[in-house]
Amino acid sequence: MYSSILLAIDGSKNSLRATEEACKIASETAMVTIIYVVDYAQSKNDVLHAQGKSEIELARRQKILSAEEFLQTENISYKVQVVHGDPGPTIVEFANNNLFDILIIGSRGLNAFQEMVLGSVSHKVVKGAKCPVLVVK
Repeated sequence: MYSSILLAIDGSKNSLRATEEACKIASETAMVTIIYVVDYAQSKNDVLHAQGKSEIELARRQKILSAEEFLQTENISYKVQVVHGDPGPTIVEFANNNLFDILIIGSRGLNAFQEMVLGSVSHKVVKGAKCPVLVVK
């Protein structure tokens, strides 16, 4: 069983499905580390359109809350890491600098053209992470 799980989330339905999978494979002694990456591009937009810092923090907290509630319901131990950067490389760097048995991430399901033009966070993570990666669709 896995005892150290990295769960990358972004607040989407796909990341909630990834959370469900993390709960399925987590042992009773497992520690799940939730990583939420504040994208620099999105961060600038948030600052320009927010009423204040507390509003920005509340919006970010809301994106993590569903995953936390699910883990609490399943009695899974977890901790939250909020980091800033470009999501793909930041998740890879965090995973590679820490010892995780597995990394779990949701996939948005981009079509081939979108993935070619935009790149896929999950694709970047699979290519760069040194630990096993589970991509949940």
